[in-house]
Amino acid sequence: MKRIIRNAFACLSAVALLVACNSQKQEAELTASGLNPADFESTINGKQTALYTLRSNGGMEVCITNFGGRVVSIMVPDRDGNMKDVVLGYDNVAQYADSENSPSDYGASIGRYANRISKHSFQIGDENYELVANDGDNCLHGGPTGWQYQVYEVVDYTGASLTLKMVSPDGDNGFPGEVTAYTTYRLTDDYTLDITWEATTTKETVINQTNHCYFNLNGDPSRVGTNMELFVDADNFTPSDTKYIPTGEIASVEGTPFDFRTPKALSEVVNDTTFEQIKNATGVDHNFCLNTYDLATCNGDDTKVCASLYSPETGILLEVFTNEPGIQVYTGNFQGVGRDADIERKHGVKYPKHVSVCLESQKYPDTPNHPEWPSANLKPGEKYYSHCVYKFSVK
Repeated sequence: MKRIIRNAFACLSAVALLVACNSQKQEAELTASGLNPADFESTINGKQTALYTLRSNGGMEVCITNFGGRVVSIMVPDRDGNMKDVVLGYDNVAQYADSENSPSDYGASIGRYANRISKHSFQIGDENYELVANDGDNCLHGGPTGWQYQVYEVVDYTGASLTLKMVSPDGDNGFPGEVTAYTTYRLTDDYTLDITWEATTTKETVINQTNHCYFNLNGDPSRVGTNMELFVDADNFTPSDTKYIPTGEIASVEGTPFDFRTPKALSEVVNDTTFEQIKNATGVDHNFCLNTYDLATCNGDDTKVCASLYSPETGILLEVFTNEPGIQVYTGNFQGVGRDADIERKHGVKYPKHVSVCLESQKYPDTPNHPEWPSANLKPGEKYYSHCVYKFSVK
């Protein structure tokens, strides 16, 4: 009997030790941003998803899931050396995948065509292509099954870089040509996230990729982020109608709330309903024509800062560089509105309106229907190349 009791105690002790070890192991596996990689392991559309963590020698951490090529978290230090997560998102892949109950483009690598295409159609030569509408009568971010809702193939992963592959079939959401695309995220020791997009096609098509991170440099997405200060090196912008489609005009920012050539707090802008463009969008949701792009040569200078965002609360500064002609500034106008106000995001936080800012490098919206603008066309034998850099520092 004593032997049985001793054996029972031994078994119980072993079980307790195993539970404790598993608990410690699970805790040790959490990322610096508090994410559990196990919450991103799933099978979606027959493909495996996971969470990939990039770290720099400087201490910066970026977590990315291959579902939609999404940046889930970015950890950078504030002026006091405290690490802050400066992007919005979810803490599990199930919510990212649930486009009906928790719709978002948080952190995604958007394709084939970022932003809107008017009346879900465009022409190449004499051929008209009808796309799948998913934003009223327009096609937004590549359609209802755009790449942000697909699983990318991981082709290379190191401690500081991740390369993802997407093969989009001919006719995907109505777009012509089979496109093979690569998105590469690189993390450097100077607190920089460097993103490149490359693609080829079997038939002439249009392509316009971007990253859709929602930045909150305060590191506290439970509060509005209108204290953040925005700079955009742009003399002009493309006005849009009430359905967010460009009117075709290239308008000067001079004398308007959209003059961000000198940094200013978003609180001075997003609620200025005397300006029709802000009234229609209930904030900023517009494309700015970057001065860092040379329209004559169709080349963008990605060594010059085209935009920046700064939090006086944390001292965190984000500078953006790109070779693209435009940048979409979006101030989270749909966050915290209607049923969105009740959705719990990362770590159970509910996001208010104007909590964040998106800075999306891009071709101008609806470019396929405006041949006078920098072209988004890609032909067989050519290679699409787009570059965007997000550089963080403190001041």
